[in-house]
Amino acid sequence: MPVQKKKNVSVSAAQSRIPSLRSAENKVEGPQVKRSSSPPHGAPKKRTAFIDITNAHKVGFNFPGRKKKKEVVKKISSSSSSSSSSSVKRHNNPKTSSVSSEKEKSDEEETPEVAAAPVEELEVAAPSAVKLVPSHLIRQEIPVEFDIDSENSDDIFMCPEYAKDIFDYLKRREEKFVLDNYMHKQPTLSTEMRAILVDWLVEVQENFELYHETLYLAVKLTDQYLSQTVIQREMLQLLGSTCMLIASKLEERSPPCVDDFLYICDDAYKKEELITMECNILQTLSFDINIPIPYRFLRRYAKCVNAGMDTLTLARFYCELSLLDMDLVTERGSALASACLLMALLSKDLGGWSPILQFHSGYQLSDLAPVVRKLYITLSAPPDEKLKAVRNKYSHKVFFEVASLPLMKLDVLEKALRQ
Repeated sequence: MPVQKKKNVSVSAAQSRIPSLRSAENKVEGPQVKRSSSPPHGAPKKRTAFIDITNAHKVGFNFPGRKKKKEVVKKISSSSSSSSSSSVKRHNNPKTSSVSSEKEKSDEEETPEVAAAPVEELEVAAPSAVKLVPSHLIRQEIPVEFDIDSENSDDIFMCPEYAKDIFDYLKRREEKFVLDNYMHKQPTLSTEMRAILVDWLVEVQENFELYHETLYLAVKLTDQYLSQTVIQREMLQLLGSTCMLIASKLEERSPPCVDDFLYICDDAYKKEELITMECNILQTLSFDINIPIPYRFLRRYAKCVNAGMDTLTLARFYCELSLLDMDLVTERGSALASACLLMALLSKDLGGWSPILQFHSGYQLSDLAPVVRKLYITLSAPPDEKLKAVRNKYSHKVFFEVASLPLMKLDVLEKALRQ
């Protein structure tokens, strides 16, 4: 005969309101073997449904002094029980009444001291927790007049909470990639050959419709490799196209394939040679190819002053022309971008280097003066007939024909730099 289930006394009120669910469960179980009401040996006890199954009422947090508080409660309860029992004994034995009353007084005097101890411990522990916060986790306070990211608070792709930290990190990171004039290490190369290669890379970027970041990164990778490895003149074009391939893989959504880069080299190299060159570049640079480029800083700093697209395009024209000059390879990308934007602002008569630009770039006007003068020499030089790609590119209407704009006079620039 099957064992009847014992009625559970602690069934909640919610259980009584769902008879249809319980009857449906019983119908499904029908001919199956009925389970015993008692759990098997070693198994956890069953819990009734529709009750608190989180065990939140059983969780105990180990705060300082909490154990002592519980002990105090136990002492009070024990003292109360002892007092009740002692009161009974008093009637039976009056001699013990005086002893029990003294005991109760001593317990009452001890309880406040025990309860006060944890509060003092918490007060001491609170300031020590604040001191343990690392300094790099404390966010930098940005003044309201210099805040340019709060307007993008709803755009997660702009990373408004971390934008300032990201560009500060990039500015620190570019110190690792500062170069000297390395051309004396290349016996078969010259600055003119390098300028022709960069001019050709500008055409490749325009024909493949690649991002400008890809072009800048390809030039950076080329300079980094040439500063460490000696190559022959015949391999220079292979180096440039391979660096463009690596940059495309890092920056582009859909980078061109290897065959495309072999095609633009007029099939002068084989596929195995390009792949071998790619391996050599990555190993030489220790796969550290995410180099900060001027173009990213330029867009960031232009946003600080709400520069129009025509002003930003003029600064981009100056920045892209600087890629051809070997003398500007030694400059940091953030400083070069600041110099290009400053010249564009002065050419458009939009003011000089404002405090908000000083805050976000970290450069004072005196820091940028040498870079601006060096950039002006590059821009004022007569155009080379062999290097037409940049000027032809920015002579188009899409780029506001900024290549045809006259360069500002030197005396006006010097006057602005002395302010």
